[in-house]
Amino acid sequence: MSVFPEIFVPFSQSGIVKKATDSGLIQIKSFNPRDFLSNKDRIDDKVYGGGPGMVFKSEPIQKCINHAKDTFSGLSKVIHLSASGETFSAQTARELSKEDSLIFLSSRYEGLDQRVIDAEVDMEISIGDYVLTGGEIPSMVLLEAIIRFIDGVVGDEESVKNDSFENALLEHPQYTRPEKNELGEVPETLLSGNHDQIEKWKRKHSLGKTFLRRQDLIKQHDLNQQDTDLIKDFLSDLGYESDRIAELLSIINDEN
Repeated sequence: MSVFPEIFVPFSQSGIVKKATDSGLIQIKSFNPRDFLSNKDRIDDKVYGGGPGMVFKSEPIQKCINHAKDTFSGLSKVIHLSASGETFSAQTARELSKEDSLIFLSSRYEGLDQRVIDAEVDMEISIGDYVLTGGEIPSMVLLEAIIRFIDGVVGDEESVKNDSFENALLEHPQYTRPEKNELGEVPETLLSGNHDQIEKWKRKHSLGKTFLRRQDLIKQHDLNQQDTDLIKDFLSDLGYESDRIAELLSIINDEN
């Protein structure tokens, strides 16, 4: 649902979304709340109690939601894209992929009249701690993330399983041909054919990258000694001194 449904046209006609649509795995429909306004009526109005900006009225939004639900047999979960919603995650995407149908409500300006949120919205979701002009781009983010978990959309299911965040770890670095160029060489381990060593290398770099960039994710893991040693090796390869490595690891251990 959006007052600018044309924004979704190029998005739905390219990439993985087009593939899923053409394969009949998903169906996308746009609904414009403006279509449910009386003649010369406005979609928004001033905020009660004072304050900047305008707020979407509840009546046209509710009518549009009801029409969208009727289109999909009334079983749709309504999601309002809002900076004040819960933060979107891979786990949320996986759970939402199991729903029969979803309605993404893309508000604008200062948002929605709270009454329609209380009456019609099942979830409010944010894609991060920042503000956008409208919910259209967040809707696209949710849609693409969600449909990746639908069987048959991504050709290689292992790719989905190994993506960043699926195991609460960032993905290890990736390389392709040529083996060597002016930018550098592919790590020898990846060319060795030794599958145990290759998996160890991937685990090491996945853990190390996550440790440096997303300690909130690392804290979700009960790291064993092997994992800790891999992180130490990763940091050592980057030039960290042993005292600094011990200090960094102690912070994580203390908080766990």
